[in-house]
Amino acid sequence: MAFQLVSDYRPQGDQGQAIEKLVKSIEAGNPHQTLLGVTGSGKTYTMASVIERIGKPALIMSHNKTLAAQLYSEFKNFFPHNAVEYFVSYFDYYQPEAYIPRTDTYIEKDSSINDEIERLRLSSMGSLLTREDTIVIASVSCIYGLGSPEDYEGMMIPVWVGQEIGRDELLESLVGLLFERNDIAFGRGKFRVRGDVVEVHPAYLDETAVRVEFFGDEIDRITTIDTLTGSMIEAVDRYTFFPAKQFVTPGDKMKKAIVEIRKEADARVAEFESQGKLIEAQRLRMRTDYDIEMMREMGFCQGIENYSRHLTGRPPGARPYTLLDFFPDDYLTLIDESHVTIPQVGGMYEGDRSRKTVLVDHGFRLPSALDNRPLRFDEFMKMTRQRLYVSATPGPFEMVNSRADNRSFIPVKGRKDDRGFTPFDLKRMNIIPSGSAEPVEAFDPTRPGKPLVVEQIIRPTGLLDPVLELRPLKGQIDETIELCRQRIEIGERVLVTTLTKKTAEDLSEYLQNVGLKVRYIHADIDAVERVEILRQLRAAEFDILVGINLLREGLDLPEVSLVCILDADKEGFLRNETSLIQTAGRAARHLNGKCVLFCDEVTDSIQKLLDVTEYRRTRQQEHNEEHGITPQSVKRAVQESLQLYSNQKEGAEKLSRSLVAEDEEVYDKVRVIAELEKEMRDAAAKLEFERAAHLRDQIAQLKDGSAKPAKKKVRYRK
Repeated sequence: MAFQLVSDYRPQGDQGQAIEKLVKSIEAGNPHQTLLGVTGSGKTYTMASVIERIGKPALIMSHNKTLAAQLYSEFKNFFPHNAVEYFVSYFDYYQPEAYIPRTDTYIEKDSSINDEIERLRLSSMGSLLTREDTIVIASVSCIYGLGSPEDYEGMMIPVWVGQEIGRDELLESLVGLLFERNDIAFGRGKFRVRGDVVEVHPAYLDETAVRVEFFGDEIDRITTIDTLTGSMIEAVDRYTFFPAKQFVTPGDKMKKAIVEIRKEADARVAEFESQGKLIEAQRLRMRTDYDIEMMREMGFCQGIENYSRHLTGRPPGARPYTLLDFFPDDYLTLIDESHVTIPQVGGMYEGDRSRKTVLVDHGFRLPSALDNRPLRFDEFMKMTRQRLYVSATPGPFEMVNSRADNRSFIPVKGRKDDRGFTPFDLKRMNIIPSGSAEPVEAFDPTRPGKPLVVEQIIRPTGLLDPVLELRPLKGQIDETIELCRQRIEIGERVLVTTLTKKTAEDLSEYLQNVGLKVRYIHADIDAVERVEILRQLRAAEFDILVGINLLREGLDLPEVSLVCILDADKEGFLRNETSLIQTAGRAARHLNGKCVLFCDEVTDSIQKLLDVTEYRRTRQQEHNEEHGITPQSVKRAVQESLQLYSNQKEGAEKLSRSLVAEDEEVYDKVRVIAELEKEMRDAAAKLEFERAAHLRDQIAQLKDGSAKPAKKKVRYRK
């Protein structure tokens, strides 16, 4: 099926030429192309248009779950008739297994799995194996180990009307796919049996199950049903059941794997004993014996992923199977915010290996556990083939590989290439990320077409980059206060960036003491709370937000007209060219956008920011004059807090379908709190963080008695 982009929006500004150039480059077979798109220029729509034109399955990578969820929502709207999937880490909490030799401290693996995200991951795997029109939005979780796609596909169970198969045979096959029988608590990954009727709830579906009805040893009817009511949705001629878990191994492979695990364990124990490491030998033997027994009896064990090399039959040192193996040979990779995502991909391997090496050296794991790892960067590059990097500030890796004059990318060892770079230079610039065993592939000048960097500078709104102003460091706090007061008087919002968490907290307290409404945000604040803080800023519940590094990529705050960067000349990670451009861009959605940098000297990064901003403002101004465009601020509705106690019908419907309000004196607070808590958990599971935060606040108000509801009686329907 072809990709069908559904949108009333049409390419504007630079989007048309960017789409054409990128499509031509990809069709020419180029492995690297970069979309340099400024904030507010519509990069997401350009990405969607390229996917539609190219017509290949697509992997869209983002560097964190929140931005991935935002992209998932946008692409679901762009491609309602295609399979748009979401694949991120399914751990709400994850403490990896580790050992600290200095203090002899062993930390056992501990985790909490999000069932909804696990369902979405399984749905991604199923769509990739059965549909060609699939788009997967993923975090770097996609480079971590999964089960073999051949095993996953080989264990699928197709059923059809008229098929001769006994009921017990089907049940046995479902158990082999790790489904569980539960005739009472029917849920995802479970099945129930009622006479000649088998009902199966696939793990990748939310509220839909499959009912298989038998007549003797023949399937008489197959229907999809609503899991809540049991009513039929539609009749189907055939259906395919996928495994209920991401890691599945056929029985014959499991038996072979146990034999190989035993061999490796015996050899490793003998090695420890020959070196006099008796504690390590005893520790490893006990752990391995227990795990093997669990695999024989239960089909799994705690930490079974550490035996993945044996379970999949891979040779030592071979790369793991990942989500990328579920894609067909020819697909397109789009890397959003590539200046952050590319280094993140490159750094995963080394961090994982250093932790596991300690475990292996001290007898907690077999050496084969080292092969349960994320992809190295060179492996990732070989598997992705064609890539589109998307960023307002592409890094050295993207720019060097996508330059039209890019020649001889891989230098001779110890010598400079034709651009004057040595291998050390390339590694230092992160052109060869640290996780690579070898440089990534070169641009081949004999191939048709050339890699390119496509600029998308023109904003459809006509907005120019924010005006830049440099001010001295002396008195920067007092200057900031005065600038904030000026913006607050005209109903606009302000962002202030500092260098440390302590400074952010202290500055927020100081600004509050002088009568300003301010909050701070940093990494210690959980994701749901961050979303709520940003909503409150937009809703004018406070006027100033102080932060460090979170006030950068992905923040859409149209009400912000001023960004103040304190200590802007302290060159480093938080004040380099990329950080300054991204931070200043937060004011690029407002007509009065302005960025004030407090500094005593103009560093190289500040000068680059000045040059880039002047170039972009000139381009936008020329476009506006040529087409008669009047710049307009971006406008987007603010999601209001839930009005749970409104007398209006709409407000009453928001409570719950199971609740009814009547005009009486008694108000059942306990039941409403229980209902709201359930809604809050459901909203968080569906990634609706703003709604979850609103519900949490309403619950808190009810519990402390600050809410003032209308005098209603709330009871359950009978």
